Amino acid sequence: MDAAAGAQQPRRRSCAVPGLLVLLYSSLLLNAVFFAHHFLSPSLLGEGRGCGLSWALQAAREAEETAAIECSGHGHVFLDGVAGEDGWRRCECNTCFTGPDCSRRTPNCTADADRGDPLFLEPYWRRHASASAVVFPGWHRMSYLATDGMFQSVELENYIRRLHRAVGNAVVDDKHVVFGVGSTQLINALVHALSADANATSPPASVVATAPYYAPYRAQTTMFDGRKYKWGGSTAPWANATQNSTKSFIEFVTSPNNPDAQLQKPILRGGSAAAIVDHAYFWPHYTHIPAPGDEDVMLFTMSKLSGHAGSRFGWALIRDEKVARRAYEYVQNSTMGASQDTQLRILRIVKVILANMDCSKEDMLTFGHNVMRTRWRRLKAVLSRSRRISLQKIPPQYCRYFKRIREPSPAYAWVKCEREEDGDCYEALRKAKIITRSGVGNEAGNRYTRMSLLKSDDEFEVLMDRVTDLVNAEKYDAPGLAFM
Repeated sequence: MDAAAGAQQPRRRSCAVPGLLVLLYSSLLLNAVFFAHHFLSPSLLGEGRGCGLSWALQAAREAEETAAIECSGHGHVFLDGVAGEDGWRRCECNTCFTGPDCSRRTPNCTADADRGDPLFLEPYWRRHASASAVVFPGWHRMSYLATDGMFQSVELENYIRRLHRAVGNAVVDDKHVVFGVGSTQLINALVHALSADANATSPPASVVATAPYYAPYRAQTTMFDGRKYKWGGSTAPWANATQNSTKSFIEFVTSPNNPDAQLQKPILRGGSAAAIVDHAYFWPHYTHIPAPGDEDVMLFTMSKLSGHAGSRFGWALIRDEKVARRAYEYVQNSTMGASQDTQLRILRIVKVILANMDCSKEDMLTFGHNVMRTRWRRLKAVLSRSRRISLQKIPPQYCRYFKRIREPSPAYAWVKCEREEDGDCYEALRKAKIITRSGVGNEAGNRYTRMSLLKSDDEFEVLMDRVTDLVNAEKYDAPGLAFM
């Protein structure tokens, strides 16, 4: 037995040597491939000639290097940022921060709570940078047209329908989808689509909204004022007269409303009245969802859903085929459709939202609600001590998406100045170093002003500092004195 074992031992060692060599050569080969992909220039890899991910890696490398530049957590470096003399792009600092790396905070800085810039969602997309990234070659969709000779991506339309079904905020099965360059373009596209034909002899339709309303409805309608329609002001004078009126009305209904976050329904009824229901904020991170929207014309925007305002993408859900076709033709004739590059990016974003839709911390809607709810709580707690300014009242309500009672998380604080001497609320807050948006533009009067809660964490913290200073100063103010 010992002799036999000794005779077999050399054979086992000789079989092991080739195995070790195979492992060694495999390791060397893998390291060579890794080195080539990550360190060799795209020209050496044979860019565009079937040698792996050469052009994609080059684009990814530039994006990664840019994203890795530190700006102290108070700024960003962007791929299209202005480069210095050394060729490096510079940090673009958040409001109230300065310095080469945005590390210095400007003392006693003014809080800008004017714009509805939805940067509160930026941390979420930083956390999901890999899943939401889009890389495409220079020849991607160079034509005006996309799938099936349309200006619209068929795949993106399919995913938008899936998104509404999953969230439960809109009925989509009997609706046509029309894309636009943000919902801003679709505002007038829908007014045009709902107006009488050009050869009609009827008087122009009156475009109206219930105050306080979103000011661009008036601004856009006035700018495009023509024979087919004109701005008609508030719905108030017509609330009980449309049934017997010969006038045609197109009513804008914002639900939740911008600026006061209340859910709204059309005021005007009857055969001569049509409604455009703007559901820009009808998502679970801004409001409860009591039931799916099922109006004839509904308007949505990616700006408020995911925060990608700069991509300029919105869409309308339209029941009537003729109205949808006219809205589509308006977009076609004014801009030749939404950017194909934007549509690809939005498709990726919608896929990420759907993939993480489980009410966990990775769910964008849950993340957004938690941020906005916390901001509302903090602002409300500070202003509860004030006798000068008050907030709109929003009760907790049941939400179909979260399947529970949810606390308020509005996009805006609708502020009222209560003191007689603070008749111009915008000016009163401006003196306290808080920039808001006057209620005059909403046809609500100058005692009201809108305060945005949507902006970056840095900007919200500055806002809270200024609001806290304002409230703390009340006990030192004598009657009749303006804010310090």
